Amino acid sequence: MSYRALIIEDEPAAARRLEKMILIADPSIRIIDKLDSVSSAVRWFKTHPLPDLVFLDINLGDGISFGIFDEVEVQCPVIFTTAFDEYAIKAFKVNSIDYLLKPIRQEELDFSIQKFRKQARESHDEIQKNFKNMLESLKTPEDKWKKRFVVSFGDKIRAIETDAIAWFMVMEKSTWLVTHENHSYGINYSLEQLEELLDPSKFIRVNRKYIVGFSAISSMYAYSRSRVKLQLQPEPPEEVIVSTDRSAGFKQWLDK
Repeated sequence: MSYRALIIEDEPAAARRLEKMILIADPSIRIIDKLDSVSSAVRWFKTHPLPDLVFLDINLGDGISFGIFDEVEVQCPVIFTTAFDEYAIKAFKVNSIDYLLKPIRQEELDFSIQKFRKQARESHDEIQKNFKNMLESLKTPEDKWKKRFVVSFGDKIRAIETDAIAWFMVMEKSTWLVTHENHSYGINYSLEQLEELLDPSKFIRVNRKYIVGFSAISSMYAYSRSRVKLQLQPEPPEEVIVSTDRSAGFKQWLDK
């Protein structure tokens, strides 16, 4: 039996890689579309028949993907792709909705698809019950967002309040946070992990190298190919330009 699957992922390269891995895991699964935002997913679900399976990234360019389920009823299994925290992972396990931690490994994807095939034989009511329980478990209270980061410099340790952070950047394979007072500290988080930990109303990822805080943006300028150039305070060591594939989500984020 063949299945129709939908991928919702805001990183084009990650979406292409996932599609290839799905075909390796099960050539009978056909990818019918790839979407990159909450808004495009809501429109799609309102105008298309439901797929048999959805692969869904939790943190999209224009918001957290759980917002999709506030707008439309998705009555099909979902496999989340995420770097989400342990609390959420526990909820996934308890409610039989699978997840894949990035970077995705082929053997884990294979297992998830096997689990989906088994679940597909369950009754529709049971699938819906599990899915609604999972969504309830994953409702994130405001105090779930990370409040501070512990950093080390020399023989000293300091806790930096998240509100004191202007932006995060990747430089030479290391991640750095920079405060509004222009102090820089190395941290042991990837930008993908930070996207899941930071309040999305205050911080947004603008390209492969930067996550910026709203309070750090002093000016914005139209740039080529519908991109946006940002002037940040304090000033970064290089130009910060919102990438083409993130520009629409960035503008929606500004307008909230």
